[in-house]
Amino acid sequence: MTAHAKTERRDLHAEITAKIIAAIEKDPGRPQMPWRRSGTPLWLPENALTGKLYNGVNVVALWAEAEMRGFTAPVWATYRQWAEKGAQVRKGAKAALVVFYKEYEAARNPHDESDDGKRRVARASYVFNAADVDGYTAPDAPASLGSIERIEAADRFITASGARIEHGGERAFYRPATDHIQMPDEALFCGTDTMDRNEAYYAVLLHELTHWTAPKNRCDRDLSKRFDRAEVAAEELVAEIGAAMLCAEIGVTQDTRADHAQYVANWLQLLKNDPRAIFTAAAKASQAVAYLKSLQAKE
Repeated sequence: MTAHAKTERRDLHAEITAKIIAAIEKDPGRPQMPWRRSGTPLWLPENALTGKLYNGVNVVALWAEAEMRGFTAPVWATYRQWAEKGAQVRKGAKAALVVFYKEYEAARNPHDESDDGKRRVARASYVFNAADVDGYTAPDAPASLGSIERIEAADRFITASGARIEHGGERAFYRPATDHIQMPDEALFCGTDTMDRNEAYYAVLLHELTHWTAPKNRCDRDLSKRFDRAEVAAEELVAEIGAAMLCAEIGVTQDTRADHAQYVANWLQLLKNDPRAIFTAAAKASQAVAYLKSLQAKE
């Protein structure tokens, strides 16, 4: 690779990172699931009893829990709430921690004009996923939308990596134990407000392909020392920034989409005390992209 090519790649990656940061600072909104799943909403965790969406850090906390444990339904509730619905949490089921705030009145600070006397205190609550209860009927499976249109350049790039990719079910993930990428059936992809279903399919696949570069025999990407218990969130940042870079380089999308910024912004909530997290993730994503491009040269 020439020095000119290296400079061009670094500039492109820096530009994409800057665009994502700018979109986050501008408030990109909430992310959308780009494929259909059994149950609603398509992306954000929902309380089974109230039907309300979880928000704030609870969103990414429940995302992480679902990802680690293989849950496909974004439906959660406390033990008591499941009982009110006539469902029973199975013995031995593991709960996930969520945080809610209770408001109470207190004496106003006479030296602070903005003090309205209202105070908020954080309270912990524990919720169980629909997969861990009996007596709850999940909605019917989503209807098929047919095959997506192939993007030849993206197909060539992905094939040259040599990654094993399987399709089926309603989840997208890279499984280190089997070293394979699992994608939802392509007929389920519906796109988002800013990406059509073909772009969405490849953006998700390139996200998982970035995860695929993490093992020791590839990029040896161990984020545990840098991010400690927030390693999962950091790896998601790497994968999504890597997907944004690859989408631009391969020509899947012509610009950095709001979807990338929305996804990254939500994971950054788990890393809000680490202002350098996105730059570390961008550097690791750039390494992953360089590795994948090196496989193209070999091919």
